[in-house]
Formats: sequence, structure tokens, C-alpha cells
Amino acid sequence: QVQLVESGGGLVQAGGSLRLSCAASGVIFNLNAMGWYRQAPGKQRELVADITTRGSTNYADSVKGRFTISRDNAKNTVYLQMNSLKPEDTAVYYCHADLRTNGGWGVSWGQGTQVTVSS
Repeated sequence: QVQLVESGGGLVQAGGSLRLSCAASGVIFNLNAMGWYRQAPGKQRELVADITTRGSTNYADSVKGRFTISRDNAKNTVYLQMNSLKPEDTAVYYCHADLRTNGGWGVSWGQGTQVTVSS
């Protein structure tokens, strides 16, 4: 069974920074793209950023220049450095991973971590 365990959420003032981490564990044969989505109250879940195994990145326009995604392939871990946070960044942030287990390819999700930015 695969688990994605997130950490690093919390409460921060506008302009502050947070760093999210997500580690994948379990029987994983291949780990492809990893990344972060977020969901604010009353809104749909949206992509924040993702990264391939080779380090190619993709960001939502709303976070470009403020957030940086990175990964450590040896640790099956993805990070999201969030700087210059705004109140509109407040949401539950979910880690996701495209991976292959003994059941084949699929997408796994973390349990979510709350990020709250106060004005």
C-alpha cells in the first residue's frame, strides 16, 4: 500500500513563507510526476505545481515567481517552497504522485495539509 505523507502546513502572515514536504512510501516500482494541488472552501481543486523525474516544472500562473517546487528522487519526496504568501493562497494543499505499484499505474493523493495566510 502506498502512502503520501505531507507536512509543513500552518498559519502564516501575508508576505511570509512556508515549506511543504510530501514523502511517498510503500511498494513503488516507478514514480513519475509529483506535485501539489490545492482546494479552497467553495472552490474546485486546482493544480499548484508539478515536477517530473527529470526536474521539468509546471506552475499555476497565480503562484509563478513566488512558489518553487523541487524533489529528491532518492527519497521519493517532493517539496513546495512558498514565499510571499497571500491570503488567497489559503487552502488545503494536497500532494499527488503518478506511480506504478504491483497493481499497475495510478495516481495517489496525500491526506492534505492546511495552509492559512492571514492578512
